[in-house]
Parts: sequence; C-alpha cells; structure tokens
Amino acid sequence: MQRRDDIRNVAIIAHVDHGKTTLIDVILQQTGIFRDNQQVERRVMDSNDLEKERGITIFAKNASFRYGGKKINIVDTPGHADFGGEVERILNMVDGVLLLVDAFEGPMPQTKFVLRKALELGLKPLVVINKVDRPRSRPIEVHDLVLDLFIELGAHEDQLEFAYVFASAKNGYAMREFDPTIPEDVPQGTDLTPLLDMIVSEIPGPEVELDGPLQMVVTTLDYNDYLGRIAIGRIRRGEIRANQNVAVLTPDTAPKRQKLQKLFGFEALKRVEIESAQAGDIVAIAGLENVTIGETIADADQPEALPTITVDEPTISMNFQVNTSPFAGLEGKYVTSRHLRDRLHRELLSNVALRVEDTDSADAYKVSGRGELHLSVLIETMRREGYELAVGPPQVIFREIDGVVQEPVEQLVIDVPEEHMGVVMEKLGQRKAEMQNMAALSTGVMRLEFSIPTRGLLGYRTEFMTDTKGEGILTHSVAGYQPMKGDVGGRRRGVLVALERGDTSAYAIYNLEDRGTFFLSAGVSVYEGMIVGENAREDDIVINVTKKKQMSNMRSSGADEALRLTPYRVMSLEQAMEFIADDELVEVTPKSIRMRKRVLNKGEREISEKRRKSQMVSAAATA
Repeated sequence: MQRRDDIRNVAIIAHVDHGKTTLIDVILQQTGIFRDNQQVERRVMDSNDLEKERGITIFAKNASFRYGGKKINIVDTPGHADFGGEVERILNMVDGVLLLVDAFEGPMPQTKFVLRKALELGLKPLVVINKVDRPRSRPIEVHDLVLDLFIELGAHEDQLEFAYVFASAKNGYAMREFDPTIPEDVPQGTDLTPLLDMIVSEIPGPEVELDGPLQMVVTTLDYNDYLGRIAIGRIRRGEIRANQNVAVLTPDTAPKRQKLQKLFGFEALKRVEIESAQAGDIVAIAGLENVTIGETIADADQPEALPTITVDEPTISMNFQVNTSPFAGLEGKYVTSRHLRDRLHRELLSNVALRVEDTDSADAYKVSGRGELHLSVLIETMRREGYELAVGPPQVIFREIDGVVQEPVEQLVIDVPEEHMGVVMEKLGQRKAEMQNMAALSTGVMRLEFSIPTRGLLGYRTEFMTDTKGEGILTHSVAGYQPMKGDVGGRRRGVLVALERGDTSAYAIYNLEDRGTFFLSAGVSVYEGMIVGENAREDDIVINVTKKKQMSNMRSSGADEALRLTPYRVMSLEQAMEFIADDELVEVTPKSIRMRKRVLNKGEREISEKRRKSQMVSAAATA
C-alpha cells in the first residue's frame, strides 16, 4: 500500500444552512474554475430544481479543482438528517472531511450525526467555523463546543487535534486566528488561502495499491439518455481503462462479466472523458447493465468483492397507493399500480436508504425512509414527473430488541424567543419529550434541547410555527431506539369535509367561516369526502361548501361577489402529510395536492367508525 500525494478526496459535512454550498462556490471561483466575466449562479452545486426551490442540498455531488499542484476532489453532501443515506455512502469515497459549523448556532443535531459517521470511518476531520461576520457570532465559544462534541463522540487523540479556520464563505475569506476585539463588519482575511493550505497539508492522500487487480465500489448512480446508467465511485486498487472487460459482483453474488464503454473523470463541475484512471481517483463508468450501489467493479480475471455499503435503517413508513378519488386520472400521466411499482423500484437503485414492500393490496406499497422529508422529496419528484398517487400518514417503524418493543427517539433542538418558550415546553411535554438542556443563545432567544419519540414529532412542525409566530427554529436527528414512551396523542382538531361534488362558492364559505379554517378558496372543484378545512373543535363536520345563493325577486344570485373572505391556509405537501389522521389520505397529482377521507361516503364512514369502536371494545374486554 502507498499514498498518492497528487490528489486529495474530501467531503463537506454540515447542518442545514450552515454554508456548505456557498463555500464551494467561493472555492471554485478563487481557484480559477470560472472565467472573470462568466455569469455563475449562486449555489452552483445545487443544480436540481427541488434544491434550488428549497435552498437545501438533497443529492451529493462531485466537483474538483487544482491547488498547490494537487487535484482536490470535493463532495457536497446533504445537510439534513433525512438524507443521511447520501452522506453515509459518500464518506466511503473520501479520506477527510470539512466539518462546517455556524459561528452563531454552533453544533446542531445533523452536525453530530454526520461527524459520528466520519469519526467511525477514521477520516481526518478539519473544522471550518463559518459566518464569523454574522451579528452576535461567537466563534471562540463555538470552537470549544465543537471540541466538546468530538470528546462526546469518542474521537481518538489524533482526531481531537483537529486543524481549524474561521471563515466567512459569503465574503470569501478565511483565517487561522480570530481576534474578537475587531468589529464584526471588518474582514479579518482576504481570501480562502488558509483553508486551501489546510486541506493540502492536513488531509492525507488516498492510500492505494496501484499494481493490484482492479477494485472499485459503486457509491452513486446517475443516468444519461444516451449512455444509460452511470456508476460513480473511487478506485480502491489497480487501474481502469476505457473499453475494459470487468466483473460486477458482491460478496454474496457471482461475478457478471461485462465490458465498460466509456470512462469519465471529474474536472471542475464537469465529467470529462478519459482513457484510464488509477487507484485513488474518483471516476464515472458508463456501459454496465443493471449495476447497483454497493456492487464491486473488479478485474475480469481476478474478481474480488469489497464489503457492500451499509446505511442506517429507515425509521418512518408510508403507504403509497393508486389514486382512487373521483378526480383520478384527470391531471396525471402515470396513474396505474404498474406505473407506481416500476417507479418505486427504480428509485431503489439510487436511494440506498429507501425500502419498498408489497402490501395485502395489489394497488398499495409500503415505502420506508429516514424521515418525512426523505419521503416527501420522493413524492414531489414523482408528481413532477407526471405521476398521480395517494399516500397515507407517516407511521413510525418499531423494533423488538431483547424482547422489548422499542421506537426511534430523536434529539430535538429548538431556538425560540423567550415569550414563546412556555407554550413550546407545554406542547412538547404532552408529546412525551424530555428536556436535556436549556441555555440562553442570545438576548431574548433560548435554546432548548429535548429527547423526544419520533411519534411525538409527527404533525408538530406546523403547530410549532403557529405557536412561535414563525420565529422559532426546529431541528432534529434520530439518536437511537428506546422502549416505547406510551400514548403521545395525535391531531387535536377535527376537519371540515365536503358534502358533495361541485365548485366551492364564496357564499357557502363566508357562512361557514366560524366553523374553522379553510384550505381553499371559492371556485375550486371538490368532491364528497374531500377535506376542505380544519375544524375549530375535535370532531369532524360534513359541510356543504358548494351551496349557491339563490336568485329571488329582491336580488340576483351574484350579489355575494363583494363578500370578503378570510384568507385560506395553503397546505404544502409536507404540511398535508403531517396533518392527516389514520383515516385520511393525501391525493398527489402533477397539478394539485388534496386531502381526503379514506372512505368518501358519509354513511359508509359512520358504519366503518362504529365497526372500529366495536372491535376496540371487544379487544379490551378480551384483554
């Protein structure tokens, strides 16, 4: 084994919105990747439409630049714990990580999650304390908090002696020392040279075996209309060449002999066709049929498999099913169970943290993931591709460990103004949360840390934003499994359900506004059993939102046009998923997101509810 000194492979890991992608923008600019007059988008690595809209990184992506005579491959990883599957497999491609931490917020749940993974793999950590120009930043204190986190996670002595810089990615500078006496708005650096020097000097080159038979694990998949499936990974041993015969295998499967067609390397933000690459290089390979993540690409004559990639198990599941509403097929292109099944199984090829299982119904599938956001991004992607489906409420996945039923528990961190702290603590107490720490983050802002069952968080985010008037920040990450905490309750209000099919009228909504909050305006098509609002009380109410004002000899039927309606609440996909109860569904189409009852007819719903209560009474009597 030997180390290549001409290359560095490094990943950037951080919590959401701590500045990873902005830092990569500035690194690429300052290392000459872009022309001086070139128009470059902000957050150039967030190329997916969903990433641009949400302002977060969802998919891990590669880029490279050259500095100090070295080629540096840098990987931008997602910052949300729900996409931890992306982070876990990408860390297998690198030799070190840049841990980015906000100089005001400090280490957050995702910081802890990804850092633990990096330390377990023995990667070299470097720390970047970012946003030192931010008002009320506390970089020296945050550095101490990061050190405490390393100690808590059991870092060994070499990892505890991490190198670090203070930076402002937005303003494009970094420095090795920070002077707290200098005003915040005065830059203490000129460029990112201290950071780049630290990467070259501190991150080791990849340890490789250049002369052995080829070995490479597929860590990412891409697709091209002309080339088909593209496998991306780092070469562990040997050399690979274009048009070479290789074997594709795992420790549990026999090798499949294939011929790769094209070989690509990464230069800046592009894939460049190359003739050969050596151990330590990150490459993309086209032409291998049915290759999947975790498989080994090996020498055809000496096929040896590497260990497959393992990721943490899912914690949340949802049922995806064919849309059966009266509006089914009106807006979607792909609407059948065959379309749904094929799309979900295609997602499994690249989404290693996802699980898909058949159910008792041929039209429904159980889909499990790492969190609500993980599944909602999949649903949103599908609807943009033309799929139409219905999904049930998120359900926690329980495990039996040593004969005890256990559930996932999350570390919850909340930053909230002091005046809203009481209501937040009261609501979380009802959801079986246990406070672990409380500290003043700044004047008038408190940081609350809780341990809470994942069940307790389902449906809470919207309630939290209402209680804090949009001023609170809530982040969480799965911390492990613990014995069940008991009943955490569910939605505490009922819904307003449409009585019949038709178009909503301003007259009907105006006269029903005292019943609760509406989710739609006048002139919207509805059907029987569709949820049109939230009741102010606990029970459900069936209402006629299509009722029109009848014409009389005193006034015309259009005299209600001047009615002033209370603004309705627009429900996003994530909010709808959190909102629905066990007897409800979210109908998702390329153009609409609707909520509905599973049983649309009022009479059938009442019969079903009576039967359910009768079964509960019988079960209790038997017990």
